[in-house]
Amino acid sequence: MNLTSKQRAQLRGLANGIDTILQIGKDGIGENLIKQADDALEARELVKGRVLDNNLEYDAWTAAAALAKATRSEVVQVIGTKFVLYRESHSKPKEKRIQLAKPGRKRA
Repeated sequence: MNLTSKQRAQLRGLANGIDTILQIGKDGIGENLIKQADDALEARELVKGRVLDNNLEYDAWTAAAALAKATRSEVVQVIGTKFVLYRESHSKPKEKRIQLAKPGRKRA
C-alpha cells in the first residue's frame, strides 16, 4: 500500500499528538522490538519511534525503513531522530480505524 501525499499529511497531523513508544537503542532492531512494533501498530495503527544516541548502527531513516519492512507498514515521516509508522489494523472494527483521505483521480 502506497500512501498519497494527502494521506501522509493527514497522518502527520494525527502523529503530532501521540507519544513516542518505540525506542531503538544500542541493541538495534531485534525480535522483541519488531514484536512490540507489530503489536503497537495493530492496536494503534500509527506509532512514533525514536533512535537513541547510543545506537551506532542506524540513523532514523534506515531504522524506520527496516522496521517498516519487518512489520509490513509504511513510513509516514522522519524528522531528526524520530519517525512515524502507519499500518491499517485488521482487529479493530472498521468505524474505529483511522479513515484515510481517498486518493483523488488524476487529471489528464
